[in-house]
Amino acid sequence: MGDDLVTLASRLERRLLKGKATVSAAESCTGGLLTSILTDISGSSSCFNQSWITYSNESKIIELNVEPKALEEHGAVSAEVAIQMAKGARKKSNADIAISITGIAGPKSDDSRKKVGEVFVGISSIMYEGVDSKLFSGDRKQNKLSFVALALRNAIEIWDEYHLNKKDEESIHEDEENDEEIIEDENIEDNDSTSVNVQDNLENIKEENWEDGIIENWEEEPETDLDAEFIEEAIDENAGIEDINWEEQE
Repeated sequence: MGDDLVTLASRLERRLLKGKATVSAAESCTGGLLTSILTDISGSSSCFNQSWITYSNESKIIELNVEPKALEEHGAVSAEVAIQMAKGARKKSNADIAISITGIAGPKSDDSRKKVGEVFVGISSIMYEGVDSKLFSGDRKQNKLSFVALALRNAIEIWDEYHLNKKDEESIHEDEENDEEIIEDENIEDNDSTSVNVQDNLENIKEENWEDGIIENWEEEPETDLDAEFIEEAIDENAGIEDINWEEQE
């Protein structure tokens, strides 16, 4: 999942860079995971603007201008709060698009009316405002990863539908296809190189050790009287060894 998140973040940021646009984030239950993924990408400073981790209801009100009435009537994990978080983040950061996440990662719900694994993702841009929700069934860590993946996918879809012009769309899809081909080619080359190296090493071992070492030593070193005595003693000591029942030994 981690690699998938980086891929999704790269695709979103590629679109933003093409459009010379910026993104901001407002997170609750994911605790900054979305922000971390977005800023893991090299060059993200050109499109990532600002983020908030508003874990408490009070911080949502103070930092993002979420209405207390929305929290009171619908709860923090709701479509109403998610969109207000996204709108507040976009307006305060002056970003072109803002993403919000509010949900219940688990292992239990602080609000008995909400299910563990339920998440609301808000998107606010200069062309679109809306909320998506989904219910996941993983543990706390898995749910947080799934929440971020959903948020990134939604942001990409919204950007493609409302903000991406035809020319940029063709260029972006072409770049993504080239990236996938490069990754596949690198994997093939690495495997071929490994096979060649292993084969070369085996040939070297065969030539150096077997031909130059062992065979020469056997031919050049004659058996001494001391060797003959040692062999006879070993035979005497092991006399009767064939009578042992090896199946009964531990």
